[in-house]
Amino acid sequence: MEVVLLDAFQVGSFSVSVHQTVHSPAEPTIGFRVENSEGVVALAGDTIPCDGLDELCSDADVYVQTVIRDDLVKLISSQRLQDILDYHSSVEQAAQTASRNGAKTLVMTHMGPGVAPEQYPEWKAIAAAHFDGEIVMGDDLTSISI
Repeated sequence: MEVVLLDAFQVGSFSVSVHQTVHSPAEPTIGFRVENSEGVVALAGDTIPCDGLDELCSDADVYVQTVIRDDLVKLISSQRLQDILDYHSSVEQAAQTASRNGAKTLVMTHMGPGVAPEQYPEWKAIAAAHFDGEIVMGDDLTSISI
C-alpha cells in the first residue's frame, strides 16, 4: 500500500498544512497546522520533539500536544509503558517546544498516566517552568477561542 501525504490544502477560508512527526516505530506520523485570518492552531499527536514539530507549531496561537509525565511512567514496572518514553513528548518537552517556537498557548491533552483534575496545578507548574504562555489542560471536549 502506498501512503501519500499532502503538503497543504485549502478548506474554505482555512489553510491546512501537514507536517511529519516522529512516533517510531509507526510511520508515517503527522501533525496538522490549521490557519486562517484569525489565527493558527497546531495539532500534534503522539510524537517526540523533531524538526517537523517545530515547523508545525512555529508562532502558533494554540499548540495542542499529547503529553506524558515521564517521571511517573518511569515508576511503573511495565516494559510496555516504559517503551512509550521513546515516542511521546513529556510535559517538559512540550513546554520547551512551545517556548522555542513562539507558541502563545500550550494545550496538553491525552495525558498519561491518567491525571485527575486536582493534579492539574502540578502538571501546569512543570510546564510553566519551561513556557511563559498560557497552559491549558485539554480534557476531552475542551474548547478554546483565539
